[in-house]
This record gives sequence, structure tokens and C-alpha cells, in this order.
Amino acid sequence: MAHLEERLERDLNDIHDRVAKMGAQVQEAVRNAVKALQTGDKILAYNTVLNDNPINRCMRDIDRICHRFFAIHIPSGGHLRLLSSVIRTNIELERIGDYAVTIAREAAQLSQPPSGGLGRELDRIAGETMNMLQLAISAFTELNADAAKSTMTLAKEMEHNLDVVYTEMMENDERTKVEEVLAIFVVFTQLKRVADQAKNLCEDTVFAVTGEQKSPKTFNILFVDEDNSSLSQLAEAIARINHPTVGNYASAGRIKAEALDPNLAKFFDEKGIDYSDAKPTSIEQLTPKEISEQHVVVSLQGEISSYLSRIPFHTSALEWGLGEVPEDEDIHEYDSIYRELAILIKDLMELLRGEGAG
Repeated sequence: MAHLEERLERDLNDIHDRVAKMGAQVQEAVRNAVKALQTGDKILAYNTVLNDNPINRCMRDIDRICHRFFAIHIPSGGHLRLLSSVIRTNIELERIGDYAVTIAREAAQLSQPPSGGLGRELDRIAGETMNMLQLAISAFTELNADAAKSTMTLAKEMEHNLDVVYTEMMENDERTKVEEVLAIFVVFTQLKRVADQAKNLCEDTVFAVTGEQKSPKTFNILFVDEDNSSLSQLAEAIARINHPTVGNYASAGRIKAEALDPNLAKFFDEKGIDYSDAKPTSIEQLTPKEISEQHVVVSLQGEISSYLSRIPFHTSALEWGLGEVPEDEDIHEYDSIYRELAILIKDLMELLRGEGAG
């Protein structure tokens, strides 16, 4: 093997070993932070905070070595992808270390460990998060794209529903102190972020091995109106037809109509729009989980608060206020509404996904 090839392999192995070491340090930090929270061990919490310093030094060393690798070897192809992924992974691991520090600091401030329902939920989420983090780091250090893809599916299965947690804290019969309620909520948020970064690590692994880029985010969008017989059905149809790759679309009414507006049905027929699956439904028929999973809820008639008493934590609400449903039997009155909705929906899609969102 030529001298430069030997140097390249030696430098790559050095980077691999340093990333593996940092991954182990980060896993230990999260594990200790959670343990400190669960047991009320304040000394362990403070030690976890202090042990973030070696993690930060490791991050800086990896960054320095990666830039030196670029300067010496001028990598291309697979080596370039690998180094690009290492640099992103380095940042993600450092952030996870920061999240562990935040959890440890909150643990040190709590008068007692979380108990009851919140304690059980914390144990569940912490366990799932640490398992996902371990699998993600192993996939990256082994450059196993299949393992990374399998681990990414865990993110979809994990029920990190902060809205449910938040509601439970606000309704806590034990009247937990406000500062402790906020501390617990911060902990859940940090665990959610650890899981998000673990998913990013998996995406970096897949890119390093295969060159596959992260798929664009798909948004869940719900259109609501009075009875789901007209405007919201039209908005859902426009979104599905004009922007099929941007989102998962649904519609619902404050109440449930018996059937689709006959004039809208005629308009759909004229436009050649298939509405065979368009069955009116009400918001009450949607589960709390289905509502909390919406990225955007759009009211087409009235204020959003008249449909949802509380907007989920991760949901954005819009009010377009299109007014009343056309009552004239002339179906062409829907033309102007169709054009207005098409523009509003196009603007929303480009805001979410970028220009030319399709």
C-alpha cells in the first residue's frame, strides 16, 4: 500500500475512534443525567454537568482533525461523504451532550424525583430515547446503513407527545410547584431533542454509506369549516391534487354534515375531480393524537378557537376566513373560491417546503 494510502487509512481510523469515543461519552452523559433525575442524586447531576467539558474538547479535536484531513487528502466520493457526515455527527453529539447537561441541571434543582404518572412517563420516554441513541451511534460507528434505517423507524413509533405531558402537568392534583412543573417539562423537551438528534445520526449514516439524502419533510395539514360539506373538502382536494408530495391532508367540520354539498359535487364533476372518498366528518371524530400530529390547522370559516379550545404545542393555526358557502345553484360560483384557495394553499406550501413545492 502506498504511503499516502496508508496515511489516509490511519487518519480515517483515528477519526472513527474519536467519534466512537465521543459517542460513548454522550451516551454516558444522557444515562447519568436521567439517573440523577430519577433518583434525586444531585452529586451525580453536578458531575454530569462538569463532564460535559471533555465532550466539548473531543468535539473540537474531531473538528480540527476533519479539517486537517480535507487539507491533506482532498477527499472525494465516499471519503468526502464520510467526512461530511462526521462533521455533522460531531455537532449532533455535542448538542446531545448539552441536552444531558440541561437535564442534569434540572435534576439538581428539583426537591424530589418526578413520581406518579409523570414519573412513569419519564421512565418510558427516557428508556426509548436512550435505546434509540445507542442504536444510532452503533449504526454510525459501524457504517451500517440498514441498521440506521431500522433505527429511524423507531422515531415514528415513539410517542413523544409533549402536549399530553403538558396537559397532565397542568392538571396535576398534587399542585406541584410551578418551577418544578416547568423543570419537568424542560426535561421531556430535552429527551425529545435527544431522540431527534439520534434520528439525524441515522440520516448521516445512510448518507455516508449510500449517498442518499434526507427526504423532505412531509407536513400534516387539516382544513376545518362549519360542517365539512364544502369549503374544507374543496381545500383538501386542491392540496392533494396540486401539492401531493408536500403533505398529508385532511378536513373536518365543527359538526358533521349528512353529505357533500350538491353544488360542490357538481363542481368536482365539472373539474374531473374524484370525490368518491370525500365523506364529511367532525373534529370530535378525530382522536387527540390525530389532532396533536397536525403541523398546520387552517380555519376557512371563523376563528380557530371556535374549533379547537387549545392548539397543540407543535401545531400552527391559520385563519383564512373565506366566508359563507355559495347557496346559488350556479356551481360556477365555486370558481372564484377555487382560485382563491389555490393561491392561499400554494403560498402555504411554498412557505413550508420552498419555491415550486409540488
